[in-house]
Amino acid sequence: MVKISIIGAGSMAWSITLVKDICLRKCLSGSTVSLMDIDRYRLKAIHGIAKRYAAEVKADLKFESTLDRKEALKDADFVICAVLAGGHKNYEIQREVAEKHGYYRGIDSVDFNMVADYPTIGGYYQLKLLLDIARDMEDICPDAWFIQTANPLFEICTLLTRETKLKVIGLCHGHFGYKRVAKVLKLSLKDVEAESVGFNHCIWMTSFRYNDEDAYPLLDDWIKTKAAIYWKNWHPQLWDIEMSPAAIDMYRRFGLFPIGDTVRSGGWKYHTNLETKKRWYGQRFGGVDSEIGWAQYQEDLKKESEKIFRIYNDSSISVTREFPPYSSGEHHVQIIDTIVNDKKGVFQVNIPNRGTINSIPDEVAVEAKAIIDKRGIQRIHVGTLPKRLMLYVIIPRMLRMEWALETFLEGDKNLLLEWLLNDPRTKSLEQAETTIKDILALPFNKEMAKHYK
Repeated sequence: MVKISIIGAGSMAWSITLVKDICLRKCLSGSTVSLMDIDRYRLKAIHGIAKRYAAEVKADLKFESTLDRKEALKDADFVICAVLAGGHKNYEIQREVAEKHGYYRGIDSVDFNMVADYPTIGGYYQLKLLLDIARDMEDICPDAWFIQTANPLFEICTLLTRETKLKVIGLCHGHFGYKRVAKVLKLSLKDVEAESVGFNHCIWMTSFRYNDEDAYPLLDDWIKTKAAIYWKNWHPQLWDIEMSPAAIDMYRRFGLFPIGDTVRSGGWKYHTNLETKKRWYGQRFGGVDSEIGWAQYQEDLKKESEKIFRIYNDSSISVTREFPPYSSGEHHVQIIDTIVNDKKGVFQVNIPNRGTINSIPDEVAVEAKAIIDKRGIQRIHVGTLPKRLMLYVIIPRMLRMEWALETFLEGDKNLLLEWLLNDPRTKSLEQAETTIKDILALPFNKEMAKHYK
């Protein structure tokens, strides 16, 4: 009997998944689930569907909803966060401003190569919102676990680790990308074991085994004998990037195979224009980060939103028929079950390094497997990553994280400029200065403009 609070419960990408998984965990019977969002209509819809879902699967749960974050946090044992400050609309406006100044697909202080997720300078609103939530938790429910899902996960988990004393776990499903690799190689998934480590959206397969033997030779053979034929007949879905030409090229460059959203990164070599994106990520979309792919992603979110509202407004619709009652496989609720019911499990998490990966500072959040039980988190030592990967990927990515956090915490506009001058698309000082000026001048960015004095 615990209280689970979901902040950003109106998220179309996460809300139903979390509701389903909680309802299907009978060992959480008697618990309270507090749904919180600032969008009254979305919150009302999710709350209504959650209660109907619980009734259909006969889950003994109490669902409540609130627009007040502090009310949701009161007496919480677990807080799951899936927020996006400002929503997609404001991000798209900022992207348009940046593109007018020569920054194709927008700008972002986190990862110059994967700008679709958060194309804005500094990440101010998202970092501030997550830090505000964490500060409220320190005051209201300091012993609660903070299960963090919002992007940019790497930056947020590192920030909260340094600035608060909360128990923070970051979760992302990108590590499941190894399953797609196994499927293309026609390997029985039950006999496949894989480990991928690094930073969120920058993880690399350090171990890939099939029937307890090294499966990297199977991957190498596929690349040599079958990749060309596969790509010739390849008509990928939006997120089908695990075995793309970009993924194979990154493997050749850095020595380990990139997994999940890592494939979306890798340098501007893959992202200079739409034609380039299509070459590396498929002719249909050019990857999710292209103008075509991102428009499709937005359309998919819109359709999911319309579906949820349709179900909410029609009580005759069976919720379990629309959202079949089986576990999503996501780790959020599994981890809660493990801690509450004193079990033991191994999960892919984002936590402070503290010796997990050699040569990375202790308070930098890394993504790797860890053992979790009622006592907390037990790290599994990874060791040393390949030198080339460290020099050209891991360390540069860590530096971009440090730039973003320093810029946010210092509130210095000069640091914004320093960051943008390192963007390979920047051709002049005037270009960078004008872009920052125009984005800060947007009406909804008054608070950010004031912050960056």
